[in-house]
Order: sequence, then structure tokens, then C-alpha cells
Amino acid sequence: MSNSFSKEERVAFEDILEGFNDALVLSRNVSVYNTDSSMMERTNNVIYRPQPYIAQSYDGMDQTGNFGAYTQLSVPATLGFQKSVPFILDALELRDALQEGRLGEAAKQKLASDINIAIMNVAANLGSLVVTVSTAAGDYDDIALCDSIMNEQGVQAFDRYMALSSRDYNGIAGNIAGGAGGASVSRSFAGNKSNNAFERSYVGMVAGFETYKLDYANRIAAATGADPTMSTLAAAGNYYTPVATSTAATGETGNVDNRFQTITVSSTTDLPAGTAIEVDGIEAVHHITKLGTGFSKTFRVVSVTNATTCVITPPIISAQGGTDAELQYQNCIVTAASGRTINRLNVDAAPINCFWQKDALEILPGRYAVPTDAGVAVMRASTDQGIELVMQKQYDVNTMKTKYRLDTLFGVVNKQPEMSGILLFNQVP
Repeated sequence: MSNSFSKEERVAFEDILEGFNDALVLSRNVSVYNTDSSMMERTNNVIYRPQPYIAQSYDGMDQTGNFGAYTQLSVPATLGFQKSVPFILDALELRDALQEGRLGEAAKQKLASDINIAIMNVAANLGSLVVTVSTAAGDYDDIALCDSIMNEQGVQAFDRYMALSSRDYNGIAGNIAGGAGGASVSRSFAGNKSNNAFERSYVGMVAGFETYKLDYANRIAAATGADPTMSTLAAAGNYYTPVATSTAATGETGNVDNRFQTITVSSTTDLPAGTAIEVDGIEAVHHITKLGTGFSKTFRVVSVTNATTCVITPPIISAQGGTDAELQYQNCIVTAASGRTINRLNVDAAPINCFWQKDALEILPGRYAVPTDAGVAVMRASTDQGIELVMQKQYDVNTMKTKYRLDTLFGVVNKQPEMSGILLFNQVP
């Protein structure tokens, strides 16, 4: 067959795939949902993924009036990332086989980075559990605060992960090594945990989180201007009622994305997308027991609609409307009043450190249907997570140049912003 791969190229591709697999640090720690290629093409690459049910219980033997339908919430997930690295080698350059290997290595690194960044972006932009620390990273208590906010709101206590910027990760490692703040600190760890922290800046498991060091991290801007206000009175309508579907004017029924809510505030001038907020009088609850935690519910601004309305995640499900769906998915208690202050938590610019429970984030591997009999050599293979890497080669006799390209297709979704969050250091009020 024309343009077929040589044995050396096949071995090189296997090496690329192995390195690609190793570089996918974040994708190993999120859920994976494999889609059907034909179905995804017919639905414009969108599929709705279900969120967990939350059950209600009642007292007594007679439950006659308590039978009712549960509202199943779902979120759209899209195969929205089509990443490709193309390059050309001419007949002179191909005399040095290392050229091809170096370019393949660079392509692998970039595609793996694209996948990791996509995962980090959905965690950093939609994570709604916000923890702020006034000092630089360097203490066990910093990570334990993230454990506490998850526990208080009923997030599963297993498969928890945290990705820290290099400076913040190394600050935690310094504390483990026993030299936080330049002072000698007595430590007692089994094995070589302190030695690893000192020699390799390695942290590992801390406060229930498997931690990872990022060589890049998203940043959050400092809040400027004045804190806006909003009304939490029921009449103001700043509460949310979950619904599984909605019906259009034409009679068509479609799924509803219940991760977001539009709220009305005094001004959105100082509430840009990404802002982390809490609102006076809105207390977080444990999602299962519905008992108040004693701490404010935190939210993220997703987008700004106009001068007085913006979209936040998660929605304010306070049961002020009294529906069964609100009682089922209630996530806060509201002490209603007008003119409640919206406190912005990102008071200083800082790297965004992400933490999440594995089921909150999901990656959807996709697949290209590349023909193998159209004069182009094709090799494909999948990583442990099912992410496919496709390598193609085509020779042009007119120019004596060979075209190569490596491609991957995937989607990433934050199914549950209330099971993921951000940790911000150096936030001095």
C-alpha cells in the first residue's frame, strides 16, 4: 500500500503513545464516559449526562401523601475539543530519523497539555467550593480546609484530588520537610515522606487529597470596586427551582442544564466572570441531611448578562418556592432580606488551585473515522482512559515532502460544580 508506515515509524508511534499516556496526569483522576460515535454525530456531538439523585425521607408508617416523582437532573457534555499537531519533513530532513522523533515528542507533549488544560479549565472556572487563605501556602491546615468544606456539604470522602500551582505545592512540601518559615519543625512520618518532600518537593496524600504539582495554573484576578448587593426575599425571585425538562412554545421538550442560574443584583460592574462570591444570609447545607453547616454558601460568576443580571453556579436552591424538587436538591438556607451584600472572595490576584471529587469531572473520548484506503497511512491507538491518538502520513511526489499529523478528539465536562472547588492563597481582606 502507498504511504504505508515503516517498522521504525510504528515503533516511534508506540513510544509517542506511551509518553502521551504518561503525560495525561489530570485525565487519570476524572471519570471517563465512552460515547457511541454514530450517536454523537447524530446529536451534534452533545450528550446529556445524569447528575446524582438526592433522596428524601419521612417519619412514620403512613406515607400516603409522600409518594412523588423524583426530578432527574442532567448536564450537557460535548465532544468539543479537536486538537491537532501537523508538521512537514522533506526528503533531506528525513535523512536524520531523530528529526521525526523530536517532532513526535513535541506533538505528544502539546496534545497531552491540551487535554490537561481543558480539564483544569472546567475545574477552575466552574468549581464552586471556594476556600481562601490569608497567607502563602505552607501548612496542613490549608488543605484540610478543603476537606472540611467538602465534608460539610456531603461530598463523597473518597477519590479526592487537588492540583496546585508550583509555588503553592512547594510551600506545602516545605512544611512537610520540616522547615516551614525557615524554622525547624518536628515531624514524625512513616517511610520517607519528609525526605521526599525535602529532596523532590513531593507532597502526595494530604488531608484526604491526592495532590499534584502543575507547571501551569489558571489565575484569578483581584476584585476591584465595591461589593454589590442583591435581594434574597422570595418576591425578588433570586432562588432556583430545579427542573428536568422544559417545553418550548412549539411544544418540543428538551433537557435543562441545572448547574446555572441568572440572578438580579444592584450592579454587575464589579462582578466579572470568574469572581468567587458569598452572599450575606445564605448558609450552605449538607446536601443529604439538609442541615445548615454554619458557613456561607459560595458561588462563582459564570457570565455577565447585562448591567444588573449575571449567571452564577451553583444555583441558589433555598426551597423558598416550596416544591418537591427544591426540597430534594436544596443546597442552602436563606435568611431573607433586601439589599444583602455580595462579598467577593478573590480580594487579591492569585493562582487557582483546583480540588475535586472524581465523579464531578468527566472526560469523553472521541473517535475520528479516518479512511485507511485513501492514499494516507493511518495508525491509531488509545490511552488507558480511552483517549484516541491518530497519526497520519502522506507523501507529496511534487515537492518530496511528507506531511504528518497527530490528532485527538475529546470532551470535558464539570458535571457537578458543588463537588469541585478552588483554593486561593494570599487573600488578605
